[in-house]
Amino acid sequence: MNITLKQLRTFITIAQSKSFAEASEILHLSQPALSISIKNLEETIGGKLLARSTRTLSLTPEGQLFLPTAKRLLADFDDAFIELAELFSLKRGNLSLAAMPSFASTHLPQHLLAFTTDYQEIKVRVHDVIAEEAVAMVRNGKVEFAITFDPGEFDDLHFETLFSDELLAVFPDNHNLEQASELTWQQLSHYPFIALQRPSSIRMLMEDTLAEQALFLKVKYESNQLATVVQMVANKLGVSAIPSLYKQQIQSLNIKYCPLTSPTISRRVGIITRKRYPLSQSAQFFVELLRLHYQK
Repeated sequence: MNITLKQLRTFITIAQSKSFAEASEILHLSQPALSISIKNLEETIGGKLLARSTRTLSLTPEGQLFLPTAKRLLADFDDAFIELAELFSLKRGNLSLAAMPSFASTHLPQHLLAFTTDYQEIKVRVHDVIAEEAVAMVRNGKVEFAITFDPGEFDDLHFETLFSDELLAVFPDNHNLEQASELTWQQLSHYPFIALQRPSSIRMLMEDTLAEQALFLKVKYESNQLATVVQMVANKLGVSAIPSLYKQQIQSLNIKYCPLTSPTISRRVGIITRKRYPLSQSAQFFVELLRLHYQK
């Protein structure tokens, strides 16, 4: 059944004004054009909606029943396009992203503030998850993008580098190492080490790189959360290595940190998206905000 929005709008306007002349002025259409539109509508549905005489205009019983439905259909159509326009103009909408904890708890809040300052009506959901889970959430379509370490080659994923992050040596206050301005992994290997649990990508990168140089750590404690590792260091249970972007989180703790070399271990941090799946307007704007910040 081929009923147009123009026909619905014409019918509603005539029914409410009860006058072709008045409806003509409201719709900026000639009366003959209105008559043709109503005639085509009535022919399509197979019956009369308006009862017309030389002096009066009224709705038929069928027209009276159809009028509320016509109003609802037209309102739904208008609302749908208003909503769509608001989504594209970022006056409303949702943004769902994943971020590894070391980024989510340090860099991310400032970017969220910059984004929501301009786009206050966008609801943002942040999934603060380990790097491996962040990658899985993108691949499964649970989030539009993730901010995490380079996951390596995936046929269905695209990775865009924002910056490189190096591992720092961390140790408690008043430790034997606190006078050092720089440490080697060999020096760090003499002390009890607190590590992230496997299959942490940081743990695997660290062990694989050190194994190439026949260096091995004395892992005494393990945790699956970087925040827990840091607290264990603060409580003098051992030493560790953390991403440099996490260093602002330890400023208030009894922890010291310094560069870690021989070898320097670094990893790219960036944006992961699914190939062949376009980002929503809100996600595009947030990603562009990140690009501008880190490309300065």
